[in-house]
Amino acid sequence: MLSLDPYKIDLPVVAIFDEVKAVLKEENTLIVNAPAGAGKSTLLPLVLMNEDWLQGKKIIMLEPRRLAAKTIALRMAQLLNEKVGESVGYRIRFDNCVSDKTKIEVVTEGILTRMLQSDNAIENVGLVIFDEFHERSLFADVALALARESQQVLRPDLRLMVMSATLNLPVLSSLLKSRVVQSEGRQYPVEIKYDGDTDLMMLPELSARLVKKIIQNEDGDVLVFLPGEGEIKKCETILKRTLKGVLVYPLYGQLPPSKQMAAIMPNREGKRKVVLATSIAETSLTIEGIKVVVDCGLSRTMRFNPSTALSKLETVEITKDAADQRAGRAGRLSPGVCYRMWTKATHSRLREHRTPEIIEADLASLVLDLAVWGISNPNNLIWLTPPPKGAIAQATDLLHQLEALEDGRITSHGKAINQLPCHPRIAHMLIMAQEEGLTELATDIAAILEERDPLGKEAGIDINLRIEALRKSRKGLIGNKILSRIEKVAGQYRKMLNVEIDNSNVDPYETGLLLVYAYPERIAHAKPGNNAQFKMANGAITAAGHKDDLAHEAWLAVAHVNMRDSVGKIFTASALNPRDLAPMVKEKDQVEWDTKRGGFSAVRNLCVGHIILQSKPLQYYDEALKIKAISSAVSKEGENLLNWDKEVIQWQNRVLSLRKWNTDEDWPDVSTSALLESNEEWLSPYFNSVKKPEDLKKINLKEVLQHHLSFEKQQLLEELAPEKIEVPTGSKIKIQYHANGEVPVLPVRLQEIFGWQDTPTVNKGKVSLLMHLLSPGFKPVQITGDLRSFWSNAYFEVKKELKARYPKHKWPDDPLNEKPNRK
Repeated sequence: MLSLDPYKIDLPVVAIFDEVKAVLKEENTLIVNAPAGAGKSTLLPLVLMNEDWLQGKKIIMLEPRRLAAKTIALRMAQLLNEKVGESVGYRIRFDNCVSDKTKIEVVTEGILTRMLQSDNAIENVGLVIFDEFHERSLFADVALALARESQQVLRPDLRLMVMSATLNLPVLSSLLKSRVVQSEGRQYPVEIKYDGDTDLMMLPELSARLVKKIIQNEDGDVLVFLPGEGEIKKCETILKRTLKGVLVYPLYGQLPPSKQMAAIMPNREGKRKVVLATSIAETSLTIEGIKVVVDCGLSRTMRFNPSTALSKLETVEITKDAADQRAGRAGRLSPGVCYRMWTKATHSRLREHRTPEIIEADLASLVLDLAVWGISNPNNLIWLTPPPKGAIAQATDLLHQLEALEDGRITSHGKAINQLPCHPRIAHMLIMAQEEGLTELATDIAAILEERDPLGKEAGIDINLRIEALRKSRKGLIGNKILSRIEKVAGQYRKMLNVEIDNSNVDPYETGLLLVYAYPERIAHAKPGNNAQFKMANGAITAAGHKDDLAHEAWLAVAHVNMRDSVGKIFTASALNPRDLAPMVKEKDQVEWDTKRGGFSAVRNLCVGHIILQSKPLQYYDEALKIKAISSAVSKEGENLLNWDKEVIQWQNRVLSLRKWNTDEDWPDVSTSALLESNEEWLSPYFNSVKKPEDLKKINLKEVLQHHLSFEKQQLLEELAPEKIEVPTGSKIKIQYHANGEVPVLPVRLQEIFGWQDTPTVNKGKVSLLMHLLSPGFKPVQITGDLRSFWSNAYFEVKKELKARYPKHKWPDDPLNEKPNRK
């Protein structure tokens, strides 16, 4: 039982208790919109935990961050006057505190997804709450998609409740087809002050300056939002040096839990404090005593590029909903102030809502999670934001390389990978290490890859130096807080895989082999003539520092690399024994077209991905591959490779004009872009004799295109849009057609049409030609679309001018009865 009546707790969310209960009693999906500090995360699960429709089943609440999950579980347990793990517990990666009595579980990361995979119907769960859903984390989107699938197919009685302070309500409500319950107003008002735009390069210094001003002019503790750990540490150094009697606490994800809690809880001696935090503090955390928020307006996010399989850490502007979320931290316990380090004008230009992580993330875990469910096509699920096709394709290709998928279906190895609580790359490495007898080394590598670099960039890129440092720290030879955290993770992996500590010397080639298992597409071979640049198996070019110890290695296994312009920068790698690559060397026939190198080529390569070890001419190859190669080149470069002369362009314009004039006759789109896109369909029979670019130029495009039309269409084309028209002298004059269907032009000398009374037409008389009447010297003298009117009026003015310029030619007074002349 609650230690006090929840209806008497002075928090805004209390006002919607009855409405939430009533909706969930009748419906299985609900959206709750409640402002920061309203109490939704802690009170709503508690007032719902004994509802009749739960029938003794659990409530699962998904939190996007581990720190929030633990603190919310702790707060709910306190309200029940219990310990965590009794009625309320939590499950996070490598840590859980639940019991048989637990009715509410606060979970994070992929925990909910794994629960759904082990039991698609999650029979022991009655309600799933998605808290802080505005963050649109990848795990939340996947879990919601799977939960909705379970609800629609297996468990119509399963309730889903989506909660946030800042949601795009109309869109979300429409997608979920659910009602919205709103808690009105903040708990306390927050005054917004705009401090002017700032300079990212000076952000720590400018933030510290503003904090010092606030300490002098405002009451209460201060929460400062900064992009990342680097800015936090710089700002912390400045403030600790200049602020007297004020405590300064950092708060970011890599901090030990004890230091995170120190930042959250009030100081026991009542001293004033400043908390310097990343976006970790945007969520359900209540940091005691905060009355002032300083928001730099920036956050740091990892964005994945499916074309390179590499992620890049970027500093980006926050969105308006994130700014509102941050400002709300100041009004949790009393009226507050939020200083924004930008202008009102800048604020008006911010995007309304943040980009869902599913748009920018590495989707390997998502694809694997779905494969466990038997879903090979993610489009079969109903998504709030569908995952990008390119990222899905990249992830699927990776999982095939890791042997987790075969022909799109999960393998037994893939199921084993999915059982481990880490990225599929790391899981594959750990499993393969067991077969190689290198499990102890793999647990150290996995922990190092997942945590911050313990040595820093000054130590170079060799990951073996990090492994050696970790092993020395275990012997007590060196001390390092980051190494202590890495050892904690390594210990959890050792416990999971049932192996002992190994502090022996490291063989770099063994490390390289294990990294290859994790990152097969990042096998890297030194580029000739440049001892600092490497070509990776995925085709990307990366670089190490010229002075780095590994810069002279012929082969590297790259772990961490970041894209910078056209060349990636290697952060961690290991030397690699090329003999270990023998199972990965493939023989591939490469049939391709390269205009710059002279055209078509067919070679047989020994290669590791895009790294070619040996190449020799291919004497025999499938002609279909040649056709495909040339067709692909034509689709990209065809405007320059083919001979688009005036006759071809006029043929295109004739067909396109008929397509415009006669929409019911199904004339094909013969625009250049359409023809290039479909070139294999109409041009490929002529590729057999093509070897070089000059051969493509020799193809008679007009003839090819004409024959591609049906015989009936060829006849109609000549009838409705003839290439030429016969004038009274018997001359056949070319008509000039336009691609957009504008009136065709007939340029003809005036003397050749004496006696011609009516304007000539095409398209069965529906389209009159625009006549460009020319002098004997082929100079335009008149444009007319009405020949009768011309003879009656304008001709006599034209006659005066032409008679003076061409006195030897006939200029009759009665042109309609004059014999035409072409001489």
